[in-house]
Amino acid sequence: MDAFLQLAQQSGFAHLTWSNWVMFAVAGILIYLAITRHYEPLLLIPIGFGIILANLPLAHMGSYGEGIIALIYDSGIKTELLPPIIFLGVGVLTDFRPLLGRPLTFLLGAAAQLGIFVAALGAAYLLNFDFKEAACIGIIGGADGPTSIFLTAQLAPHLLGPVAVAAYSYMSLVPIIQPPILRMFTTRKERAIDMPQAIPVSKTAAILFPIVTGILASLAIPSAAPLIGMLMFGNLLRECGVTERLRKTAGGSLIDIVTLFLGLVVGATMEGPGFLNYRTLLILVLGAVAFAFSTAGGIWFAKLLNLALPAGKKINPCIGAAGVSAVPMAARVVQKFVSDETKGEVNPLMPAMGPNVAGVIGSAVAAGVFLTLLSG
Repeated sequence: MDAFLQLAQQSGFAHLTWSNWVMFAVAGILIYLAITRHYEPLLLIPIGFGIILANLPLAHMGSYGEGIIALIYDSGIKTELLPPIIFLGVGVLTDFRPLLGRPLTFLLGAAAQLGIFVAALGAAYLLNFDFKEAACIGIIGGADGPTSIFLTAQLAPHLLGPVAVAAYSYMSLVPIIQPPILRMFTTRKERAIDMPQAIPVSKTAAILFPIVTGILASLAIPSAAPLIGMLMFGNLLRECGVTERLRKTAGGSLIDIVTLFLGLVVGATMEGPGFLNYRTLLILVLGAVAFAFSTAGGIWFAKLLNLALPAGKKINPCIGAAGVSAVPMAARVVQKFVSDETKGEVNPLMPAMGPNVAGVIGSAVAAGVFLTLLSG
């Protein structure tokens, strides 16, 4: 009997707290949304199960401390290894030809990073987060999970859980968040603008782009080189045509393995006592603000460009919303919205892909700027 009582007292059941139960509920919601609504299931299911593991008392399955998950965190996140490998796979899966065919849309991708800086300034000057924390909160506006993790792991690792969950949650909610903003800031006439075909892009240009962009961006902002460099290397594997085995590995099994570990480790950072506080709620709210301003920033800049462009060369301002780097979801949302609004007469998927892929570069550059200014 004494042995039984001792075993019961040393079990996890005896040490469960209300915060553990709340985090189990949070995990359940994420897993439910991933399975039933298909909201980023490849990410939300590992994150959700990581939350469960981290909140099992005495199991030592959190990212901080000891155990197998902590080992992956120390060797994959703290060393900055996993997010750049994700970018390698993203580069393989990204076609930059829509951007090269309409170079002007690169500016829309840059403008769609507006929310990053709006939220960062608001967090620092209105809500008393320190500058490093504010930068990590702001980067949520880029709608780029790996970039958010890369920056937060270096500047404010204690915020990794809420920042990552906010980033991936808003990425998955693009089809819900963006249409009302598109409807608010565009007119029926603007939504009906049908953009001309992009200029053809040669294979030589497609090959030179990742090489030249990787060199110039990394020289301009060395802190962004791990992300930009791996992104462009992956794209070179895609475009060169002579590395099919490497392309398939980087864009297939490798990115899947890294995504699995990344999601699990990020989820395991969310232990109840550290996650359940008012600052987490503020981060979620600021993340929504960042994402909304990023979406609006791309739209506003497209409308501004139209003031200077001649008739026949106008940009459909809706494609500016695709400048957030949720590839290709944001471009598909713009396509569906415009097609529905024009009864199928205008279908701007390829024009929207230009700012969409530019946003991937833009968010990485923004993270590099923050690292340059705030590291040390």
